[in-house]
Amino acid sequence: MSELHGGGMPEAGLAKLLSGIKLLSLDVDGVLTDGGLYYAEDGGIQRKFSVRDGVGIVRAREAGFVITINSAGVSGSIPARAANLGIEYVFTGVEDKLAVLKSLCAELGIQISAVAHIGDDINDVALMEAVGVAIAVADASLEARKAADYVAVHMGGNGAVREVCDALIRSRRHPQ
Repeated sequence: MSELHGGGMPEAGLAKLLSGIKLLSLDVDGVLTDGGLYYAEDGGIQRKFSVRDGVGIVRAREAGFVITINSAGVSGSIPARAANLGIEYVFTGVEDKLAVLKSLCAELGIQISAVAHIGDDINDVALMEAVGVAIAVADASLEARKAADYVAVHMGGNGAVREVCDALIRSRRHPQ
């Protein structure tokens, strides 16, 4: 796949790239968050999620897109945030993200070519190479950026998900 940086692709280009997408798959740490983990005194993990990304997710869901979380991370904050945003399909503690996504696609009757995945690191690469549109956040690892069809202008936890959700909505309003 070619590496296309957000700054090198006009907004209409991203919307066109996403025109056949029905399902958006999201990693958590480094995508929905900035990748930082806060440890409480009791050992519990806390994450900071972007409200703006959340608004984008809700708007994309309301526009008819299926949203799923597919994360190696495990924490009560992930299902809690997903529930707050109305995300029905939440998979945490995942070792094989591609297998989980293929199973979900089979259940929903969605071709993997109609899936976009936003990732940030090595454990996202196999999934990114299999989906219709692979997206990396701006501060993703080199491996994830190389596997991406599009590299977001924004960093993980700081607007990358909103950027993609807004483009998904535009792709539905103005199919290419």
